[in-house]
Amino acid sequence: MLTRSSYPLAAATVVAALVAGQIAITEANRDPAGQQPAAALAPSAAAGPDPAGAAPPGGPGEGPEPAAPPPAAEPVVRELAIEVSVGPADDRRVCTVVTDLYLPPAAGPDHRVPAILTTHGFGGSKQDQQGIGLAAARQGYAVLAYSGLGFGGSDCKIYIDDPQYDGLAGSQLIDFLAGAHEAVDGTRLDAVALDAPGDPRVGMVGGSYGGQIQFAIMAVDQRLDALVPLITWNDLGYSLTPNNTGFQTGVSSGEPGVFKRGWAGLFTGVGVLRGAEHAQSDPSRLAGCPNFRDEVCASLARVAVLGYPDDQTAAWTRQVSVASYLDRITAPTLLIQGQADTLFGLQEAIATHRELTRRGTPVRMIWSQFGHSGNGPTGEIDLSADRIATSYLGQQAMAWFDHWLKGDGSVPPGPPLTYFREWAYHDPGDDADPAAHLAAVTAAYGTAGRYPVGRTQPLYLSGDGALVTAPGAVAAGSQSYLSPVAAPGSYSEVPAVQGELDEVPPTDAPGTFAAWTTAPLARSVDTVGVPTVEVTFNTPTAAGAPDEAGRLVVFAKLYDVAPDGTQTLKHRLVSPVRVPDATAPVRIELPGIVHRWEAGHRIRVVLAGSDLAYAGNLVAHPVTIATDLRQPPVLRLPVLHRPVLGQD
Repeated sequence: MLTRSSYPLAAATVVAALVAGQIAITEANRDPAGQQPAAALAPSAAAGPDPAGAAPPGGPGEGPEPAAPPPAAEPVVRELAIEVSVGPADDRRVCTVVTDLYLPPAAGPDHRVPAILTTHGFGGSKQDQQGIGLAAARQGYAVLAYSGLGFGGSDCKIYIDDPQYDGLAGSQLIDFLAGAHEAVDGTRLDAVALDAPGDPRVGMVGGSYGGQIQFAIMAVDQRLDALVPLITWNDLGYSLTPNNTGFQTGVSSGEPGVFKRGWAGLFTGVGVLRGAEHAQSDPSRLAGCPNFRDEVCASLARVAVLGYPDDQTAAWTRQVSVASYLDRITAPTLLIQGQADTLFGLQEAIATHRELTRRGTPVRMIWSQFGHSGNGPTGEIDLSADRIATSYLGQQAMAWFDHWLKGDGSVPPGPPLTYFREWAYHDPGDDADPAAHLAAVTAAYGTAGRYPVGRTQPLYLSGDGALVTAPGAVAAGSQSYLSPVAAPGSYSEVPAVQGELDEVPPTDAPGTFAAWTTAPLARSVDTVGVPTVEVTFNTPTAAGAPDEAGRLVVFAKLYDVAPDGTQTLKHRLVSPVRVPDATAPVRIELPGIVHRWEAGHRIRVVLAGSDLAYAGNLVAHPVTIATDLRQPPVLRLPVLHRPVLGQD
């Protein structure tokens, strides 16, 4: 089970957390000489690549031999260093990437197997992938786990999953799997199934930073055959400076967003620390912007002052985002995105899913409970060697590979959308066995044949502070607040360490927000998707603002209000908005959620002037939100099964 304490240590390194508690690789995993069988791995002078790049018997594309090693046979593990050449033509450099290779004992020229490439989240290393390496090798896959550039013993700086650097590095690791690129010690691999000479049968899995790298590699190399990116971004500009209005494509807005200073500060600190750890062997990493591409330091300095990204920041964050090259992603993709995630929310996966679907790429989406901001239940995710088969998401990932890499038609790819329903989960208890935990988690997942699901329920923002379903029940009136400048008036979370502060509830200071609330619900209502709110702000100080600095910033959110008045902000999610025109209606996307509003509870929408986790307004704007009876403000809530709320 994930522990929140792992997040600050590894800056939300997803796969590192996934394999917490994994078994260590000991000398028992290696052969007595610490080497691979000669048939699978050999110095290039002795063996070299297959001269014809031969596929397994039966021809390329037919998959590996069906025979599998005996269950008791342990994978053979070897650490290898591989040199790669990265960067555009005017900035070419050689980096050494450290890797761990896991092979089924029987793998070799006469028994080729499909491969899985895997790497870690931000701040981690190849050691984080030991569990997935052992587990997948036991299931008949060759696994190459590696430390990304700037991390865990690999050379060069952190390039933020840039296709021209990180993508090219990964492409040359695919060459190694194909037997077309040798390790520093001269080793070549001759054990991976080939679809064509130089084209290995290979998929990729990893989380967060290790999720985006899969897209970055495919931007420059079409040889990846299946992807499983977990909790990663669509547009890094949106992730770190979100603006939840005026979307042009996906989550990319035409208006500069609001700086997510908590998360950005955390990642910067971890990246610099990793550089300092290896400065003695590679002091160049601390030159200029310490351990980061040069643009990062300059961008952070500017955005920290301004509170929003300038054009240069927007350009490079777009460059390192799959949103800018989705036309290159053609491999079947299993998107796993966390509901408890204030860094990379559900909208990021939705944006990627929508475009891949439009382009005809096979794609499936799972909304897990776990994310950068919270844990999932025991049995939801555990990619350690001994538990992958008894964790829900581990099973889904391996089934995806079995279907697309092994060509196993008996393993279906799964429904288009699967989502964890917290209200449907019944904890079997700490003493229950893994099978019981898996069964409980599996039963808690709902499925849908498409996204979006259900229908939309309009709730009108009445002038008397009520949320009502009938336009005729709307009353005239208005609410006003003053947006704070010096000190935030609202608190949602402290990113990555919020688990230590769970007893501190989200709050909004009086006079710094406006709110509208339904009557108690007569029956429960389920939401699966992304709510929106359409509203007009009357803000004289922001009307006609010549630039972003003077524009109004608003934080939209939904509370679940219990009968005793206790408010719950689902996963502490908020939606920052920089309003482009304070005189015109604005449509705001609220955070994507999966939530049951229980009978007797009330739904509350809040528009606040600040939030501790973000930069805010640079001007103390007086804000009035009036209800026009001809066109009242409206919250549009995705609902399942029972669309009509109890106050009708």
